Amino acid sequence: MKLLGISGSIRKESYNTKLLHAAAQCLPEGVSLTVIDCGNLPLYNNDFDKEVKPEAVARLLQLIGECDGLLIATPEYNYSIPGVLKNGIDWASRPGYKSVLAKKPAAIVSAAKSAIGGARVQLHLRDVFSSTLTPVVPSPPFLVPMAQDKFDKSGGLVDDSTRSRLERYMKDFVEWVERLTVS
Repeated sequence: MKLLGISGSIRKESYNTKLLHAAAQCLPEGVSLTVIDCGNLPLYNNDFDKEVKPEAVARLLQLIGECDGLLIATPEYNYSIPGVLKNGIDWASRPGYKSVLAKKPAAIVSAAKSAIGGARVQLHLRDVFSSTLTPVVPSPPFLVPMAQDKFDKSGGLVDDSTRSRLERYMKDFVEWVERLTVS
């Protein structure tokens, strides 16, 4: 199984990108996770959404099309979705109802310095994914509050409780993707 991890942050020391790399270490045997961000995409403009897409957009669409499931790790900006992630979703959501996002299983995780941990962005992303026909794993939100205390200087996830929860979440997500792709 091939999963694609998309970071909603382009910050060099992003906790959400670190969370994706930690998730990759928690996967069952035979499952891989490729991690990307949407920082190199041009702003969505229907004038440029033609058969031949900008190179970065074509690559994003290819990666989404080739994967079995999406793992989105995103911070919360102003109670909602970071612009860079929303822009990537906008590019990937075309053509409506027939895009690479349609029927692509997804999971959402968040890491934040706050005590809330990104709960509001997850609600907003679930709404956006309902419009793209992207099923989101039916589970409680996976949140990493106070993320600055959960990762070491080199970016490794050092909090045992968070790692245990992440291992369980990834196992459950992989099993859910398997069930969806079999039916």
